Amino acid sequence: MKRLLILGATAALAVFGLATGLDLDRPIKLGPPSAAALDLFGTDAEETSDAGPRDVFWRSESGIPAAQPIGVPTSFADLAERVAPAVVSIQTKGTISMRRRGMPPGFEKFFGGSPWHHKMPQERKSEGEGSGFVISQDGYIVTNNHVVEDMDEIRIHFMDGSELEAEVIGRDPKTDIALLKVDPGGQLLATIALGDSDAIRPGDWVVAIGNPFGLAHTVTAGIVSAKHRREVSPSRTQSYDDFIQTDAAINPGNSGGPLIDLYGRVVGINTAIRSNANTIGFSVPINQAKQILPQLRADGRVTRGWLGVQIQGVTKQIAETFGLEQARGALVSQVLPDTPAAAGGIERGDVIIEFNGKEINEWKDLPLVVANTPVNTKAKVVVVRDGKKKKFRIEIGRLDDPEQVVAAVEPQEDGAEAYGLRAQDLTPALADQLGLEQAEGVIVTDVDPSGAAAEAGIRRGDIIVELDRKPVKNAGDLSKRLDASKEGVLVLVRRGNATLFVPLKRQG
Repeated sequence: MKRLLILGATAALAVFGLATGLDLDRPIKLGPPSAAALDLFGTDAEETSDAGPRDVFWRSESGIPAAQPIGVPTSFADLAERVAPAVVSIQTKGTISMRRRGMPPGFEKFFGGSPWHHKMPQERKSEGEGSGFVISQDGYIVTNNHVVEDMDEIRIHFMDGSELEAEVIGRDPKTDIALLKVDPGGQLLATIALGDSDAIRPGDWVVAIGNPFGLAHTVTAGIVSAKHRREVSPSRTQSYDDFIQTDAAINPGNSGGPLIDLYGRVVGINTAIRSNANTIGFSVPINQAKQILPQLRADGRVTRGWLGVQIQGVTKQIAETFGLEQARGALVSQVLPDTPAAAGGIERGDVIIEFNGKEINEWKDLPLVVANTPVNTKAKVVVVRDGKKKKFRIEIGRLDDPEQVVAAVEPQEDGAEAYGLRAQDLTPALADQLGLEQAEGVIVTDVDPSGAAAEAGIRRGDIIVELDRKPVKNAGDLSKRLDASKEGVLVLVRRGNATLFVPLKRQG
């Protein structure tokens, strides 16, 4: 299945032999385990050297002996041989609704006059394949959500030719991760160690093993091309993408398989490719998976933190208007009522620059860090308000509706030089007609397509609520204050249920 981004690049599940060493032509040095590489269920670093059966969810270190650092490897054969038993292929069968799989509502009307319209299938049988990797000796397997979603039958194929039926323990569409479980009987499955995706750098060697086009246990190698890719799949709304980009070959069928470092540890879950490009693939960082896998095992779903604000990016002009030293952070364009942000003191116009000790350089950093914050914990939030830093302690809520938690509004481009708009008073009757709770601001009735307002992104029907952080009383007040502005103004616009700040420059 191809899209702009093919999410069917499944990779075979890898059951990694962790107790054995890695014998490349040059030895590898294994550094001390980091905190991020420890088991989520309390496994200590010292425990990871045990080679026998253990009652843990996964292992975090591979047990490879320390030696000298490696340069450019002359072969990946020993690495592939060690980890291949833990990589598995996934075969699926299911019944797919044609409408759910992309047929737009009303599409069937084009067949209304056809004598075979009544024969048009409303659903079809589907068979798929993907990859995954075993993380526990008792049969927990990680793959992509899109590999198993809507599937009625899931079969796991191991390297030794054996097959087992799997059940879905939990799924998270927002990160495209799924946790499966097989019953190995009295056997102990080989497992793969989880590494530290924060520690890898662009340029590091990585290996992908999977099931591309049904070719089981295909090994490809490359490097980490980039990290923190977030605009990979525009069709996925309110996702929490933070992909690793790699040039290791990933194809349809690789989805769900491991991206492995030279220590034999998983650093990513292969997820997506560019259909119109070569050697551009994307993997979910394993550290992101570590945060949600325990929840999938316990509850079958992921609980995310909730702040309750709408945000937008900070442009250079906005930074100047708000007295910021640099254009960074997440500008709060709206604080939703009865939310943790409202209760904690966050106000519209605040620029969030730090959340729980993590700097917010780009506005897209905030939704991910908020979502990963445990519910009912108090987060330290640092904002810039009126040019001064302010600190808050906010108790994070539980996200019930993913579309309403930290709504992000794309920043509009800066205007050119003119205003070019007309507005009228927003009367109570008009506000009621528009479904607004109160008549706040003025409504834009006309926009000159060649003027600055249009270029800044202001549209007919927008409601101008504030100019330069002060409420707009009526159309006369708007006209007077626009006339008085020498260079431009910062306009707060309400559009539908969202609000956003728009810098508006004067012409001439």
